Amino acid sequence: MSTDIDASQSGAEKSLELLESVVIRFCGDSGDGMQLAGTQFTNVSAVFGNDVSTLPDFPAEIRAPAGSLFGVSGFQLCFSSSDVFTPGDAVDTLVAMNPAALKTNLQDLKRGGTLILNEDAFDKSNLTKAHYETNPLEDEKLLAPYRVHKVPMTRLTRDSVQGLGLGNAEADRCKNFFALGLVYWLYDRDSTPTEEWLQSKFKKNPAVLEANMRALKAGYTYGIATEQFTVHYQVPKAQLPPGRYRKITGNEALAMGLATIAKISGRELFFGGYPITPASDVLHDLAALKEFGVRTFQAEDEIAAITSVIGAAFGGALSVTASSGPGIALKGEGIGLGVMTELPMLIINVQRGGPSTGLPTKTEQSDLFMSYFGRNGDCPMPVLAAQSPADCFEMVQEAMRIAVEFMTPVFLLTDGYIANGAEPWRIPAESELKPITVKHQTEINGNGEGYLPYLRDERLVRPWAVPGTPGLEHRLGGLEKADRTGNVSYDTENHQKMTLIRQQKVRNIANYIPEQEVDGPESGDLLVVSWGGTYGAVRTACESARKKGQSAAHCHLRYINPFPKNLGEILKRYKKVLIPELNTGQMWVILRALYLVDAVSFSKVKGKPFLVQELTDKIDEVLAS
Repeated sequence: MSTDIDASQSGAEKSLELLESVVIRFCGDSGDGMQLAGTQFTNVSAVFGNDVSTLPDFPAEIRAPAGSLFGVSGFQLCFSSSDVFTPGDAVDTLVAMNPAALKTNLQDLKRGGTLILNEDAFDKSNLTKAHYETNPLEDEKLLAPYRVHKVPMTRLTRDSVQGLGLGNAEADRCKNFFALGLVYWLYDRDSTPTEEWLQSKFKKNPAVLEANMRALKAGYTYGIATEQFTVHYQVPKAQLPPGRYRKITGNEALAMGLATIAKISGRELFFGGYPITPASDVLHDLAALKEFGVRTFQAEDEIAAITSVIGAAFGGALSVTASSGPGIALKGEGIGLGVMTELPMLIINVQRGGPSTGLPTKTEQSDLFMSYFGRNGDCPMPVLAAQSPADCFEMVQEAMRIAVEFMTPVFLLTDGYIANGAEPWRIPAESELKPITVKHQTEINGNGEGYLPYLRDERLVRPWAVPGTPGLEHRLGGLEKADRTGNVSYDTENHQKMTLIRQQKVRNIANYIPEQEVDGPESGDLLVVSWGGTYGAVRTACESARKKGQSAAHCHLRYINPFPKNLGEILKRYKKVLIPELNTGQMWVILRALYLVDAVSFSKVKGKPFLVQELTDKIDEVLAS
């Protein structure tokens, strides 16, 4: 729905239409700067005051051949004047920089949508690489459903940077800013934040700075001057809660949350990690925050990373590692050692498609079983899951709080969609942050028996003593511990007792976490249960169902082991339960086993998040069955 408003300021007698929300996707070669263009458009929209949700899409190949189908990189964003929780289903405007980008993305452009093409890239070589037998720009049947704009971006970009002494290859690297400038005009965006970013980024390279500035302005001017575009659009500001906001990705939020932990606890935080997609940025971003009491260590492999974290925890530091599926598998033995020694540490798993190397740049939720069960022996661990990019900031602090208060390793799950996606984040005041209190044992607790490292409190939590504390010498290791003394024990009765204690300690956490909330009717026909990055799509689908008069409630899980203690009672209040997951039904298996609920599983493992339409269709199907 749109409304015409006066737009005399546009200077070309072109109408300006008001829209509630828009979905844009930039796509091209991995070297075409599509991620940068999308990020800049996101930043500008966030500064303007829109609500924003993004979905970067990276090729798996580090250096895919230029023009190939598997080398296409994309960036999708939804910006809106109202709350949005997903980057959108169908695309309103698609910017395709070459034939391969067109072929792999055209199916997502809605009928009547705007298609902007770099016609200069549709030469014989690129058409062959994209497996086109004929030029799609000349296929009226293929392009008929869309508003097509063929723009000679390469030529116009080269023209705009003439006189700067740049070769064609250097000039062509600016065409993403030409495309960005054109889309800025199309959606009435102020390019000032991007111009300021360019000035900061390239202040030591005046020629490159000037080239990109010229390309940006050339694209904007083209929108004004060309007769191709007869209308452009405006999306008003969103009514967000008062506060100071910034755009944030999930990995950025994790890094900021970890630095915040160091500050509010007054303790040094150690991060030991090894680079792996899509978790690497946690290490990269955290390394820049050393002034906040953070130390980062890039290990030679995943095993060294987890053992460094165990050593830091033994030494009394708050310790963290982050990885993805293959790396978590390698860390498994070390994580088990952390469980046996009952040391507080945080393991962040930024999930991706598997198994093995799988789909390293695509999102999935298939590591839930591994987080629950993926260690030898009975090896219980608390498991938490963030629901969105901004939520990572809060949940990483909550995970560390549980680790410290219950003396246990803790898993925090995110995924590629959350890690690379972005949304506005209201920066909290210091008074809003929950404290994290670290208590190191300083006195002997054994009533004449010497220090007892496994003497527990009423929650079954053992003390945390820093090595070198006089009188508190004790043994740690992977062999079973004797109750209270911590000595090595092969006694069968002791092993039974210690195994059950470790299990019960994790279960006790349910008494110290919030009870589960439900969005929608407190009882009724259908409860849709989600966890992790499916939150936004499921919430939107359930809201849509209720607007149609359907009884559909939404229950999103952030605490996964243990579950909130009222979850079982909630599940019984609905006639049917639907569990959508980006795996083959792992949460479905766990909930059925624990609560004997006859739930319906809805699985997707295509490396992409759920579309809202997929979920609304499934809700209709389940309610009608």
